[in-house]
Amino acid sequence: MVSSVQENSKSVSAEPSAELNCIDLSTPDIQSSVSLVKQACLDCGFFYVVNHGISQEFMDEVFAQSKKFFDLPIEEKMKVIKNEKHRGYTPILDEYLDPVNQINGDYKEGYYIGVEVPEDDPRAKKVFIGPNMWPAADTLPGWRETMERYHLEALAVARAVGRLISLALNLRSDFFDQPVMLGDPIGILRLLHYEGHVSDSIKGTYGAGAHSDFGFITLLTTDDVLALQICKNKDAEPKVWEYVAPLKGAFIVNIGDMLERWSNNVFRSTLHRVLRTRQDRYSIVFFVEPREDCLVECLPTCRSEENPPKYPPIECETYLLQRYRETQTDPSSYKI
Repeated sequence: MVSSVQENSKSVSAEPSAELNCIDLSTPDIQSSVSLVKQACLDCGFFYVVNHGISQEFMDEVFAQSKKFFDLPIEEKMKVIKNEKHRGYTPILDEYLDPVNQINGDYKEGYYIGVEVPEDDPRAKKVFIGPNMWPAADTLPGWRETMERYHLEALAVARAVGRLISLALNLRSDFFDQPVMLGDPIGILRLLHYEGHVSDSIKGTYGAGAHSDFGFITLLTTDDVLALQICKNKDAEPKVWEYVAPLKGAFIVNIGDMLERWSNNVFRSTLHRVLRTRQDRYSIVFFVEPREDCLVECLPTCRSEENPPKYPPIECETYLLQRYRETQTDPSSYKI
């Protein structure tokens, strides 16, 4: 299946393609799924998820609505520029994921959508919690409703994957379903558009610079442009990059640094990057983090006298703030 996807991708490269485990969420053989997830998380932290319950028809509609937003004039997009809650539009070069190798920031534009929390809710005082910013309904009719529905459906998939990860870590299946974790999470939907210009590693220009994701897990769905690369051994020099082939109807799932920290480095987050190609590329990313006040500390099944905790406990909000400040433009610096 993977090889046929590679052949049909819009970008052809001599660089190798990664072989990733494929997890079927509809199978009754839970133990097999747990084994595949565990192997993937020990190996490279990336895997496919299929039969996840989100219809292809609806997925196509989300992509169509995303493209409608990015097709708007820049003046319209800037009306919903990212605020201090990290909601709204992010222009090209907003993120700087790999300052060592990038001359400028990432050549992509995006749009952040989080859990909708009213302004008068006590939780809205938190950094990553509050109301979303939405394009005007008369500009993009039905846009908000489509994105809110997708946010809910993607969160259900993330919780299903979280249960497999729980079992792979020898925890009870509902461990991450606790309210302080995925029961009441920070779920961030991000729409992305990469313009059709070829990346130049010598000049340090990338669609997205090499990085590992900050949080718990990430669910990615993308069009059929072959542009995502992973480096399974992030400590290796020189880096060996492999393409991840798009798989129609599937999520590409990867674990983040927070889960690596939680698991005491048992499970691995992995460096990845996006190379721009001659085709425009669209992707939809769903970042899943525990609740902002969740204390991330070494899991009981990942520590022993021989393998004590490698990291001190840290609150999720504190950790995410550190990572955002390292990589993202301060919204107060925008010139509108």
